[in-house]
Amino acid sequence: MYPSSLIKLIEQFRRLPGVGEKTAERYALLISESDTEDVTEFAQALLDVKQKLKHCRICGNLSEEEECDICRDTTRNHRQIFVVQSAKDILAMERTGEYQGVYHVLNGLISSGKGILPEDLNIDSLTERAKDAEEIILATSATLDGETTAMYLSRLLAQTAPDVLVTRIAHGIPSGGLLDYADEITLTHALTDRRKMGG
Repeated sequence: MYPSSLIKLIEQFRRLPGVGEKTAERYALLISESDTEDVTEFAQALLDVKQKLKHCRICGNLSEEEECDICRDTTRNHRQIFVVQSAKDILAMERTGEYQGVYHVLNGLISSGKGILPEDLNIDSLTERAKDAEEIILATSATLDGETTAMYLSRLLAQTAPDVLVTRIAHGIPSGGLLDYADEITLTHALTDRRKMGG
């Protein structure tokens, strides 16, 4: 039987997605055997994430400043907006090195089953940004909720910003696939082969 402090740490690691009993136990034992300095640094990194991170006031990406690095980058095309479900999708797209526009994070998807409505998402600021945009690329996942959200946004933008081209990423993302699980080549094809959305 482990001491209570170690049991508590194992329980905390088990709360992480994809971490089972054995893995949590391994992590906890590794921490117990590590130098105090390393553990302190690890603990501080956890605290920093909670205390320093906020959402960019423009796009909703994670940032330590009021505006994220991408929104502050004047070399990017601010008239092309890539709409994603979460901030981790931005990292996936940035790895391709193919996209030079900016992003908009919805922080979720419309889901009647989960009780998530359009007003629960970061949509109002997207319609405002769309007024100055040339193209809105909808990159929600190829799931039922992702498609529902894309169709809703397409119709909404057709009303609020009728002159803006609204496209949807295409080939390469399988039905039910999530953006952040796709590899760089697949994402590049999905971006290149995007299609126009109907109003």
